[in-house]
Amino acid sequence: MEKSSISQYASNMCDVCRENDAISEELYQKYGVNRGLRDLNGKGVLTGLTNISQVLAFKEIDGVKTPIDGELWYRGYRVNSLINELKPGEFGFEKIAYLLLFGTKPTDSEYQEFCRIIGENRTLPTSFTRDVIMKAPSQDIMNSMTKSILTLSSYDDNVASLELDNSIRQCLLLIAQFPMLATYAYHAYNHYERDMSMYIHRPDPNLSTAENILMMLRPDQKYTELEAHILDIALILHMEHGGGNNSTFTTRVVTSAGTDTYAAIAAAMCSLKGPKHGGANIKVMDMMSNIKSNVSDLGDRDEIRAYLSKMLKGEVFDNKGLIYGLGHAIYSVSDPREVIFKGYVEQLAKDKGRAKEMEFYNIVEEEGIDLIRGSRKIYKGVCPNVDFYSGFVYDMLGIPKELYTPLFAIARIVGWSAHRIEELICMNKIIRPAYMSVMEKLED
Repeated sequence: MEKSSISQYASNMCDVCRENDAISEELYQKYGVNRGLRDLNGKGVLTGLTNISQVLAFKEIDGVKTPIDGELWYRGYRVNSLINELKPGEFGFEKIAYLLLFGTKPTDSEYQEFCRIIGENRTLPTSFTRDVIMKAPSQDIMNSMTKSILTLSSYDDNVASLELDNSIRQCLLLIAQFPMLATYAYHAYNHYERDMSMYIHRPDPNLSTAENILMMLRPDQKYTELEAHILDIALILHMEHGGGNNSTFTTRVVTSAGTDTYAAIAAAMCSLKGPKHGGANIKVMDMMSNIKSNVSDLGDRDEIRAYLSKMLKGEVFDNKGLIYGLGHAIYSVSDPREVIFKGYVEQLAKDKGRAKEMEFYNIVEEEGIDLIRGSRKIYKGVCPNVDFYSGFVYDMLGIPKELYTPLFAIARIVGWSAHRIEELICMNKIIRPAYMSVMEKLED
């Protein structure tokens, strides 16, 4: 028998797996299994309670479930109210992070102390950047970050303790370190894999998270106030989105098993990097690039509509029959994050001389939604989601595509940390849902 390589062997075994692992859709329906923990109407199966945030897309009006403009609440406050409360020139990520983590708005002194703690801990162990981040660099920055997170546990003398103060300490450390883990991993990849120049800027403890990201990413360390402010808004809008999203649920599941903070956050990272979760804005950017390459006039509404129609039929782009960035698993009439963000996107596009491209995005949004409504049975409505514009913003900020999902992680680790803390306080059972076996028994 001729020996095969592991790749050839794996390829040969695919049909065997498909034959023995396939389960018919009829069985899922027969036993009332809600695939993806969502019912046939898209409503999530209730698996827990949380005080941290709420996502609303419907309200019961006169006994009828009615779609409404989407609402996103952080600790009892609408996210748009929290953003509107910010003073001119004030960065909100740290202030709202305090709210999500500890459940109350900080006083001025509490806010200053929190910023000081985060700023002072934007450091990595001696030689960590050289010995961990720069070794085996990867285009997949999320994998590089996950490796770094797990390696950081080796430097923690109290890694396994689940005492609340210890877990809070570890969460704060990782929140502070994430911008470095992301930007340094990108610089290592950019240098070793793409033969570009290497530069490593140390963070400034007196700068906000958004300012530090732009400063560490750029060769000249310079950025405008508008650029930093809009990145700050993006981070605020991505930092939390309920307990049921895949990566946050992963955090709670793994935390319930009694694992340490580093392992729980690493597990969340593995979830977020999935293209069905944190990688959505990259898919939008790829789609928009494809449209630009296949229409002659980016201002021609009819030509764009015709191409989007082909896309919806699965005839072009990735042949999946989807217009990415339009529609959301929960929101119906509108995604509040997109509603807030769009005004900032328009402001940045004007500042960067890309207003024409903004008009192109508007056409794709309007025509795409109209086509989806006309061709699909959508039970809850269709709206653009925040990822429709976030990639465009990152592109205008000069942020490379490899860092789009890591930026999501830099924001979302706040939500993950809040849910880990809540899980440690409230739960005393491992999360262990049931799977029904439909295995055929081949012996008595």
